[in-house]
Amino acid sequence: PRELARAAEAVRRPLLETGADGLAEARERVGQIVGRETARMDEQEVIRATVETVAENTLDALVAPVVYGLLFGMPGALVYRAINTMDSMLGYKNERYQHFGWAAARLDDLANWLPARLTGCLLLVAGAFRRLDIKNGLLTWKRDASAHPSPNSGIPEAVVAGLLGVRLGGINWYHGRPVERAYLGKGHRPIETEDIVRAQRLLLDLTLFCGFVSAVYGLVRMWTGS
Repeated sequence: PRELARAAEAVRRPLLETGADGLAEARERVGQIVGRETARMDEQEVIRATVETVAENTLDALVAPVVYGLLFGMPGALVYRAINTMDSMLGYKNERYQHFGWAAARLDDLANWLPARLTGCLLLVAGAFRRLDIKNGLLTWKRDASAHPSPNSGIPEAVVAGLLGVRLGGINWYHGRPVERAYLGKGHRPIETEDIVRAQRLLLDLTLFCGFVSAVYGLVRMWTGS
């Protein structure tokens, strides 16, 4: 989570500069954390890609490993990360990986089913503490998450879109081809640079919660001798 927050901040800082150089650097930075092409991105698309990545990886890089670590110990967390990494490497819907990566993608979908829903609930709780629009977050989850290509990643992305009152999704470019993603959120206002900070704060809240739960679990195990 710390490295994810740092990577998002590395995208945000150049956007605060005026002129084309700042946007060019931001495109380069966001290209290091997303799989889509970044050369065509304008400022709002760079911000959108960053917020989407932080939201999605709140599930993949934080909540899910903790869930499997608590259930099955360190081997559980490592096996989950292996499954998730395999999906990231092979689970592409293109001519090369369409069939080869199918099993990895389906296994990742199965492994993330429970953690994704838990992540959605935790984001709503964090949104309440941050005084964000939790009603809109829940509504966006119920209305839009299922339109995402992933049955799991759509949940944290939709919840974050609703909490922030912005619209995520749209056209992404992969290997020179546009891929249209369903919109998540109504977009009550234009997305802005500060939304990267808001997404980082939600990530921090869930990191602290997962750390607290893990520490309590470890202390209980130690005290009970189990």
